[in-house]
Amino acid sequence: MRQIVLDTETTGLSPDEGHRLVEVGCLEVFNHVPTGNLFHRYINPERDMPEGAFRVHGLSAEFLSDKPKFAEVVDEFLEFIGDAELVIHNAGFDMTFLNAELKWVGRPPIASSRAVDTLMIARKRFPGAQNSLDALCRRFNIDNSGRVKHGALLDAELLAEVYLELMGGRQPGLVLDAAAAAAAATTVAARETRKRPAPLPPRLSEEERAAHEAFVSTLGPEPLWVKLGG
Repeated sequence: MRQIVLDTETTGLSPDEGHRLVEVGCLEVFNHVPTGNLFHRYINPERDMPEGAFRVHGLSAEFLSDKPKFAEVVDEFLEFIGDAELVIHNAGFDMTFLNAELKWVGRPPIASSRAVDTLMIARKRFPGAQNSLDALCRRFNIDNSGRVKHGALLDAELLAEVYLELMGGRQPGLVLDAAAAAAAATTVAARETRKRPAPLPPRLSEEERAAHEAFVSTLGPEPLWVKLGG
C-alpha cells in the first residue's frame, strides 16, 4: 500500500487570515517502509513573514523571495502524491492550508478522507499523554536531536518513523503469537522419528572398549562430573 507522509510550514495559523504555505515536505512509504522517494519545496508566500512564524521554522521572507510560488509547483506536487493516503500529524491544519492553496490556483480540493491523522491515532493509544511529534519521538526513542526548528521534510521523516511505531513496529507481520508458536512446537515434537531397519555396527574395537573401562575404573566412586553435578 502506497502512502505519503506529509508536513507543511506556514506563515501563520489560518489561510482565512491571509496566511500561506512556505514549505511542503513529502516522503513516500510502501507497506509502512520508506522508499527513499520524496518531494520537498520551499514556497514563496508572496507576503511578509510574521515574527512568531519565523521563530517556529526560521524561514525568512528574504530567504523565500526567490523560491517558486505554489502555482509553479502544484502540478509536481499533485503528481507526486497521486491518489495515495496522506499520513499527517494534526491533519486538519495541513489539509486546510493545502486545500486553500489549491483553491487559489483553481484546482479541486483533496478529500479529507484521504488523510490519516497520526495525532488522532496517538490520542487513542495514549489518552491524556503528550502526543506532539517531539513527545512521540521521545516515547519511541526516535532521535530528533536535529529538530532545532520545525522543517517540513525533517518532520515528515520523523513522522514516518513515528507512524511505523504507531502501527506496531518495524516487522508487525513477522511476529508469531504465543498460541501459534506453541502449536508449531507441538507439531515438531509429535513428528515421528524415523528408525533405522538395522542398528549401525559399533565403531569401537574390543581393545578400545576395554582400555576405556580400565580408565574409568581409576576415577574412583565420585568422579569430577558427579561432584560438580551434586
